[in-house]
Amino acid sequence: MNVPVKTLNDGHYIPTVGLGTYQIRGGAGIDQVLAAIQDGYRLLDTSTNYDSEGIVGEAIRRSGIPRAEFFVTSKLPGKYHHYDDALMMLQESLCRMGLSYFDLYLIHWPLPKRGLYVEAWKALITAQKLGLCRSIGVSNFEPAHLDKLISETGVTPAVNQIEVHPYWVQEERLAEDKKRGILTEAWSPLGRGSAALQEPLLKELAQKYHKGVGQIILRWHTQRGIVPLPKSSKLIHQRENLALFDFTLTAAEIAQINTLNRADGRVDDQDPNEYEEFD
Repeated sequence: MNVPVKTLNDGHYIPTVGLGTYQIRGGAGIDQVLAAIQDGYRLLDTSTNYDSEGIVGEAIRRSGIPRAEFFVTSKLPGKYHHYDDALMMLQESLCRMGLSYFDLYLIHWPLPKRGLYVEAWKALITAQKLGLCRSIGVSNFEPAHLDKLISETGVTPAVNQIEVHPYWVQEERLAEDKKRGILTEAWSPLGRGSAALQEPLLKELAQKYHKGVGQIILRWHTQRGIVPLPKSSKLIHQRENLALFDFTLTAAEIAQINTLNRADGRVDDQDPNEYEEFD
């Protein structure tokens, strides 16, 4: 299945939907990622903290598909924000995956209380110059964090991966990223659990377009310019999550979905200004 691509601010291309691999692990995880690859996924999103880097790398190897056809992302853990640590951790992650470069490497959380994210960003800039990663970006960064990176290094992240789903719409954050020329990716794009999948509005739209509720949500993301990273270990859902581009929601329908936003909609209440990433 051919998935459309978007162009990042550094000129590289990224598929418009990818596979999240949080909690996909072990031998079963290899099979699940391999099945997703065989169904057409090329954007594979992992992280050192997901404990899935090794299985994603193994699935890529077993697929027999050339490395150049993939867009592989991983992320820097918070305890490695010091410059030298960040460079070594990135290389360690490449070794775990059996790769020579990442297509995209992100700082996982800003951890502003520690105040080292600019140092970590400088390490990613060096890694990009060394050819260890093609594009560099961040995850869970607020506008103030982004501006600090840009003002102190002159390098704008290509991507900001943040929490976005129907209960946490993030209109302001999306606008802030766009203003800076940064692509927004969505983690937990369907939310956690099945609550959003039971929303009457989303069920009505699914019936109208002869699609699943999950497909309606993911199309809502892509039409807003967001690259969603749904995680699914089930083959049928993996296939559905790619079949998004043969229908179009109206502007009014997108606005309706936006009204599902909740003040308490954030997953696990992970505020990037306060959250201290697990070590």
